[in-house]
Amino acid sequence: MLEYCHGEHRYLERPVGCFVPNMVQFWDDLFQLLEKVGLRVLLTPYDTFFMWIRWRHHPYNRANGGVCATQAEWLTSPGMRAAMKHRLAFASARWGSSSALFAWDIWNEIHPAHGGDDPATAAPFIADVAAWLRTYEKERHGFANLQTVSVFGPELINHPMLAEAIFRHPALDFANTHLYETGTIDLPRDTVNPALAVARLMGTAVEEAGDRPVFDSEHGPIHSFKDKKRTLPAAFDDEYFRHIQWAHLASGGAGGGMRWPNRHPHVLTPGMRAAQRALADFLPLIDWTCFRRRNLSDELRCNDPGLALVGCGDERQALVWTVRTDSLSSEGMIEPRRDAPAARLIVPGLHDGEYVVTTYDTRAGLITARLRAPSADSVLEATVEPVHSTLAVSIRAAGDAEVSAGK
Repeated sequence: MLEYCHGEHRYLERPVGCFVPNMVQFWDDLFQLLEKVGLRVLLTPYDTFFMWIRWRHHPYNRANGGVCATQAEWLTSPGMRAAMKHRLAFASARWGSSSALFAWDIWNEIHPAHGGDDPATAAPFIADVAAWLRTYEKERHGFANLQTVSVFGPELINHPMLAEAIFRHPALDFANTHLYETGTIDLPRDTVNPALAVARLMGTAVEEAGDRPVFDSEHGPIHSFKDKKRTLPAAFDDEYFRHIQWAHLASGGAGGGMRWPNRHPHVLTPGMRAAQRALADFLPLIDWTCFRRRNLSDELRCNDPGLALVGCGDERQALVWTVRTDSLSSEGMIEPRRDAPAARLIVPGLHDGEYVVTTYDTRAGLITARLRAPSADSVLEATVEPVHSTLAVSIRAAGDAEVSAGK
């Protein structure tokens, strides 16, 4: 967020249109660090949460010499549009050519309330601002950075009309959601059910987005932390995080999703970083450049009734994540089931032929086995090792896998 305005010393502009030197220097320094270590940032111009609840203080408020009177005018006010484009122009001119800029989230958690409680205001807002920014960047840089608009996931249920703008608007390059399902993701009592909620929500998002990439850029135990004033125990939180990221990836999402820490201190734990490393090391087992995935979770089958299966695939590749649902401890974490049977997976949709099946320990970040299995009548059956807690499986056409391995 270019501006995280939870206090009075974090505004990027004050007054509107006048950029605060220390905040500009902050972003100059941060982009230099991002480039140095090879990180990339999804950048959004406003923190709409704190801008909403602290609107009386914000420089954009007309009462403070700003551009609009109420939050309900944000998406429709010509003055707000002009101020936003001025901010984006400044930011793009200064940082838009940086290798550290992954994409613009041109509006954080777009909401009907930002447009007079009318969900129909989202699409024309996106069309105007996204087209303007793309033209501006092409003229200035010779290229345009990727663009998206994020949404607080539950609002897609409250306002189904938003789905068209979020998942399929022609001016956007990918779709982006914030997953905070009530009672599971936002208030976890175990480490499995929140991940299965992510799998269900991401499966729907993948279906809505079609060929367009989609990922979650905010999730976590926000209700536990913010309202219940409870920081999850590190071991529990690490497993909760790890399961969610694998559910996200295996559902067909891009990457493992992005966690809002909701911890003291406000950072990911070392265990979460290790989980990210393990997921990154798995990625070469799929050829993402030609993966035209669709969600397969409802079509996957297994002989072990204690396993939940999450997966995606196309005609030549598939990715499956398995997790035990029958061995949760009293603390809500998985107790490995040592008597689990060998798992026989049934994966539909693969062209007939021979496939390389690779199993992967998601906690240790290690390949555990490779075997070959045939697909006949577009159905692959493969018997893999017993799943004691969780296991990821990549499936690739034999010829493709061998080429990838340099054989």
